[in-house]
Amino acid sequence: MNAFDIRTLPRSGVQLTALGLGCSQLGGLYRPISWADCAALVDAAWSAGLRYFDTAPYYGYTLSERRVGQALSARARHAFSLSTKVGRLMRPDASVQPGDDGWAEPLPFRPVYDYTYDGIMRSYEDSEQRLGMARIDILYVHDIGAMTHGERHAHHWAQLTKGGGFRALEALRDGGAVRAIGLGVNEWEVVVDAMNETRLDVVLLAGRYTLLEQTALEPLLDVCVRAETAIVAGGVFNSGVLAGNGKFNYADAPAEVVEKVRRLSAACERFDVPLPAAALQFPFAHPAVVSCVIGARSVAQLEQNIAWLERPIPAQFWQSLRDEGLIAVHAPTPEGRA
Repeated sequence: MNAFDIRTLPRSGVQLTALGLGCSQLGGLYRPISWADCAALVDAAWSAGLRYFDTAPYYGYTLSERRVGQALSARARHAFSLSTKVGRLMRPDASVQPGDDGWAEPLPFRPVYDYTYDGIMRSYEDSEQRLGMARIDILYVHDIGAMTHGERHAHHWAQLTKGGGFRALEALRDGGAVRAIGLGVNEWEVVVDAMNETRLDVVLLAGRYTLLEQTALEPLLDVCVRAETAIVAGGVFNSGVLAGNGKFNYADAPAEVVEKVRRLSAACERFDVPLPAAALQFPFAHPAVVSCVIGARSVAQLEQNIAWLERPIPAQFWQSLRDEGLIAVHAPTPEGRA
């Protein structure tokens, strides 16, 4: 597999490269990043053939969208696909401080959840202006779900359903303002609920279908194939635990996760396979998965991710994972996919 391979969303015809650049790091996630480094990163992604870029208003409190728009401004608009997200309105707030929500240098805007019809329309228009673009290819509802919102989930879900949020997305798609709509979430359960409310073209699912965790396999991914709802895999390293940083779901990995990662690492060592390479390639075996977005802070990190994706892995390795019970019995593996 090559990072620049083109995949097409079944419903909308939007084309994505196998690897997409997730642009949270351009918003200064945890550490500052200079504009020069941002521009170099986008240039390197482009040179490598990547043509899918994903951002959100929340990243850097609008900083990422502004930088993505500037970095792509010289490229022909038809030559790449771009996604951003709705669900938060960014309100001016002079009290914003470095480090808020993990953003090292956030701009002075405070996120306010709003999944209503008017909120989504406003968010979309604001993103167009920050990006400096008249068209956004994919619009995701960002961070909806019971795990994310806790006791406030019912309120926000009602905004999407009774409050017209899904209707706004449908109006934007049907009117041609965006080419595809979906969810960008860390929870597979809410995707199932959303598919009962509206026709989703694509879902950016972070962390729930990975080498470490396949809980979404039969409840969601198999259903997505039948519904022609594409999956963009995010968080394939599960917050970094599969890349060696000890984090899982944005916190220190619990003991049972550490033990499973140890077993996966041991299997990788027997076949001389880097664990991150296996983690990056695994989701692509499922026919619902069309692309994977990866975050990178530097050109070197981007190049390493591309090398992991393109590294040959023997078929026997995947069979060994199944034999040892390290992946779900029915999970497709890369050696079986054309």
